[in-house]
Amino acid sequence: MMSSVVCPTCLAWFLLFTSNLWSQNTITTYALGNETDHFALLKFKESISHDPFEVLNSWNSSSNFCKWHGVTCSPRHQRVKELNLRGYHLHGFISPYIGNLSLLRILLLNDNSFYGEVPQELDRLFRLHVLNFADNTLWGEFPINLTNCSKLIHLSLEGNRFIGEIPRKIGSFSNLEELLIGRNYLTRQIPPSIGNLSSLTCLSLRSNKLEGNIPKEIGYLKNLRILRVSDNKLSGYIPLSLYNLSSLNVFIITKNQFNGSFPVNLFLTLPNLNFFAVGANQFSGSIPTSITNASGIQTLDIGNNLLVGQVPSLGKLKDISILQLNLNKLGSNSSNDLQFFKSLINCSQLEILDIGDNNFGGPFPSFVGNYSITLTQLIVGRNHFFGKIPMELGNLVNLITLAMEKNFLTGIIPTTFGKLQKMQLLSLGVNKLIGEIPSSIGNLSQLYYLELSSNMFDGNIPSTIGSCRRLQFLNLSNNNITGAIPSQVFGISSLSTALVSHNSLSGSLPTEIGMLKNIEWLDVSKNYISGDSFHGSMPPSLASLKGLRKLDLSRNNLSGSIPERLQNISVLEYFNASFNMLEGEVPTNGVFQNASAISVTGNGKLCGGVSELKLPPCPLKVKGKKRRKHHNFKLVVMIICLVLFLPILSCILGMYLIRKRKKKSSTNSAIDQLPKVSYQNLNHATDGFSSQNLIGIGSHGSVYKGRLDSTEGFVAIKVLNLQKKGSNKSFVAECKALRNVRHRNLVKAVTCCSSVDYNGNDFKALVFEYMSNRSLEEWLHPQNGSAERPRTLDLETRLEIVVGVASALHYLHHECEEPIIHCDIKPSNVLLDDDMVAHVSDFGLARLVSKIDNCHNQISTSGIKGTIGYFPPEYGASSQVSTKGDMYSFGILILEILTGRRPTEEMFKDGQTLHDYVKIALPNNFSEIVDATLISMGNESSPTITVSEQNSIFEIVDHLHPNTKKCLFSLFRIGLACSVEPPGQRMNMMEVTKELNMIRNVFYARRIRDGYSTRPSNMPRLS
Repeated sequence: MMSSVVCPTCLAWFLLFTSNLWSQNTITTYALGNETDHFALLKFKESISHDPFEVLNSWNSSSNFCKWHGVTCSPRHQRVKELNLRGYHLHGFISPYIGNLSLLRILLLNDNSFYGEVPQELDRLFRLHVLNFADNTLWGEFPINLTNCSKLIHLSLEGNRFIGEIPRKIGSFSNLEELLIGRNYLTRQIPPSIGNLSSLTCLSLRSNKLEGNIPKEIGYLKNLRILRVSDNKLSGYIPLSLYNLSSLNVFIITKNQFNGSFPVNLFLTLPNLNFFAVGANQFSGSIPTSITNASGIQTLDIGNNLLVGQVPSLGKLKDISILQLNLNKLGSNSSNDLQFFKSLINCSQLEILDIGDNNFGGPFPSFVGNYSITLTQLIVGRNHFFGKIPMELGNLVNLITLAMEKNFLTGIIPTTFGKLQKMQLLSLGVNKLIGEIPSSIGNLSQLYYLELSSNMFDGNIPSTIGSCRRLQFLNLSNNNITGAIPSQVFGISSLSTALVSHNSLSGSLPTEIGMLKNIEWLDVSKNYISGDSFHGSMPPSLASLKGLRKLDLSRNNLSGSIPERLQNISVLEYFNASFNMLEGEVPTNGVFQNASAISVTGNGKLCGGVSELKLPPCPLKVKGKKRRKHHNFKLVVMIICLVLFLPILSCILGMYLIRKRKKKSSTNSAIDQLPKVSYQNLNHATDGFSSQNLIGIGSHGSVYKGRLDSTEGFVAIKVLNLQKKGSNKSFVAECKALRNVRHRNLVKAVTCCSSVDYNGNDFKALVFEYMSNRSLEEWLHPQNGSAERPRTLDLETRLEIVVGVASALHYLHHECEEPIIHCDIKPSNVLLDDDMVAHVSDFGLARLVSKIDNCHNQISTSGIKGTIGYFPPEYGASSQVSTKGDMYSFGILILEILTGRRPTEEMFKDGQTLHDYVKIALPNNFSEIVDATLISMGNESSPTITVSEQNSIFEIVDHLHPNTKKCLFSLFRIGLACSVEPPGQRMNMMEVTKELNMIRNVFYARRIRDGYSTRPSNMPRLS
């Protein structure tokens, strides 16, 4: 055989050649990867429909993508390794092209407004270590395809709308250290496979709808430091394996249905605990004595359970800041119950101490005044303490909350309480306190809640309470207080509840009562209050309290008549003026329509009212006299008209000549009441009215986004096109309408400008608050059919928008000094702020009604055009405009919000209207008219059903939660009732607001009961 010989020179050339070839291929691969990354980022940008902070402006061809905001590349390959866009309020969907960023290691999109499902393509990100999608509006089932991202260490999907169960395959995240999927809508049991995540250090499943037991397998996670499963429907015993997890720092299982007792050695087997929160469950037995050695505890919450016995000494808990033992059965109503209280003197970090609603007894100890001044909340109410309130409590100068109600405390309120100037809540009601209410209460300028009812206080109400300018709740009822109510008390505009009943108050109600603009409940019953200061009648200023819900004036010495304007307070639901000395006619509208909601018995001279009150009819002779006087008056007027006819006719010509002068004067009068700004300011605020700041073009001008030096944040500047006919008239109309209106659902006019521009031309503009979420039109109907602007208005949001518009119209029609008819209600004139609260805008066609015809609320339509599809049929056929016209537009708006269809679509022709389209479909063909997006987001009863190729909208409707269906049907019914063709048959806004209040209350009550939602905190009730 011949031996093979390799030439050294040939080998060297071969190696050099192959090396160059490999290098070229590598460079080519990197170049292709760069192009892929660049294209993927551009596609991601396309999926963003709203970028309020303009962080993606840098994403353009003028710079390398590695220098784009939020993008971090690897220095060697110049490939994307991190994408961090958290907290920028971006709105859009997550582009599937993200899956092409093959070297991505960190993806942070939390704290934005991304919607839709997590793209399947993300399972290609094999190198991904960190993924955080928390606090968005993502939906669908748990994205189990992410288990292919085998190197994932941190996964957070908290604060979204994920549904269904936690899949068993979740145990495949072999390297996962942190799993956070709380605050979603996940159901069923926690899978035992979570016990396979051996590297897990943090597990958060809080605020879902999980049921069943905690699987014992979680106790096998020896590295687990944080466990949060609070606010679910979990039940049963806690597995002993969890009590043996010595690594645990945080153990939070509050608001479930767990039961059983705690092991005696609990705090010995969990030596590293910092947070132990098991409140709002059904644990029984006693507090383990091993708690005395839990020196690292910072938060101990065992409140709202069934615990009994004495509390062990807690003096060694040097770092404890929150101690909650409330709502148990601890203590034995003896002087020995508070031995542990003394040990707390050593706890220098204590901030919150809550032992309310237990069986603790004995005299309340004075040594509490020696606690650390870090204490901000001391809650000991609903126990059996007796004796005096210690003066030493005045040493706790950082107290914000002091609650000692429903005990057996005696003596006076210590004057040292005047030193507690950070106090916000003081509750001492239902005790046996005596003496006068100290004037030092007025030093508590931060106070918003003051409860002193059901004691034995005497003397006068101190006028210094008027210094508590933030006070919202005041209860002084059931005492022996005398004298008049100080006018300063009714000067607290923030007051929403004022209860001073069952005292010996005298004098009259101060006229300042009309300043209580936020009052909802006013009770001055069972006193000796008279009506002298308002000339022998009930104060008419009561009628100005538009938010008043309950009013009790019973058992006083009030005289005069019931103010007729009380019937115009639409939210008033209870009125009691029984056993006074009232006389005259009882109103018949508003709350007075419901005999069960009012009481006027014990007033012998009242008459009229609804028949159920069984009051005598009012005397007819008064009406007869009025008729005779009216007849004589008409005769005199006719004679005078004949005598003056010719001179009046001659005056008409003169009046015509000065008409233009009066128009100019009217314009000036209209704008004089709005603050002014110069043309120069507006030019500077908009960068010379740059097209980049142009946000809309209307029928009479353009709207720009700008920033004035005199205001915080952005403003919207509406510049009138004075070359267009009617623009000047529109400007005057809007000024007149806006100069006196103030309502949470109306766009606020900040300032105006009536000047000349740099070329000497007339210039007029109005400046409004800027609405970051633009108009309802843009949400319901994306421009040019583009899918970039999502239609993600869920039922809650749409309901609140309807409520907001209704509240604004109710104010314009019924609560303004001069009622206003808007004349142009449509989606583009409904603007949405940061919280998606609706604000009605554009009063260019609005008309003031200085004298309203009680039957029709009508004025001339001369010059009014409105918008086709939204203005009512009668505007084109007659010369009358009325509040009924606004009701028609409002009805069409509701139907458009629910169907997603404009009233001007091509399908509505040959006499067919949006109203007819809905009316024909209800109730049997409901699925044909409801906006499909709304249905896919509102499916609660069967959360696994989604809109897809397999599930049609008809199937989704069949699975809708009855609560959702009922709400939709009710809203459709209102929309139809408001948009009927005959004006006289339409609902008025007072009827609509009542209906909407009931719909909204039922909707949220059922959702809260079923655990789907809470009532939006930023949404007030209808006024």
